Amino acid sequence: MAEGTGTNSRRFDSGRVCLDLVATGAPSGARERIDRPARLAAWLVASRLVPREAPLETVDETWVARFLQLRTGIDRLMSAELTGGSADDDLERVNALAAGAPPGLRAVRGQGGALVRVLSADPVCGALLAAVARDAVDLLTDPVARAALRRCQGAACRRLYLDTSRGMRRRWCSSEVCGNRERVARHRRRVRAAACE
Repeated sequence: MAEGTGTNSRRFDSGRVCLDLVATGAPSGARERIDRPARLAAWLVASRLVPREAPLETVDETWVARFLQLRTGIDRLMSAELTGGSADDDLERVNALAAGAPPGLRAVRGQGGALVRVLSADPVCGALLAAVARDAVDLLTDPVARAALRRCQGAACRRLYLDTSRGMRRRWCSSEVCGNRERVARHRRRVRAAACE
């Protein structure tokens, strides 16, 4: 789940970590959400790519640039999938990253004896990029998941998500934000139209 990826820093869960990365993209006129190492590190933890206790001191500007490049490629790939286009250069880059080894995971006893997830080694950029890229490849090659891929229909929103609603009729990334904005705008149009009659 991407933390602070929406308007007013609301939480947004697209259904896939690769789409959560795309959701960090700044809508027009807004501030970039992964603009420095500390914000990328926070996103890595919020997205559950790394456990909260994982050492992230090595996250630097090169990590930020590489994640932003992956985000752009995944966004183009998913957009091409929705429109019937192709983004072969981006597909090649995502496939190259997906070929890398993702971080190794282990289950260890935490406080109180419950099993908790930890990384087998300190996180490295390439392994984390591989995990996100593999998620994108999994999504694009899974017909059921791919069929649920949607783009928010909110006027100022471009977020991608998986529609897991009962009738597969979800229109917005968030009914409470984008959906509410659309309902308010529709109401205002009706009121204006009634006033002009």
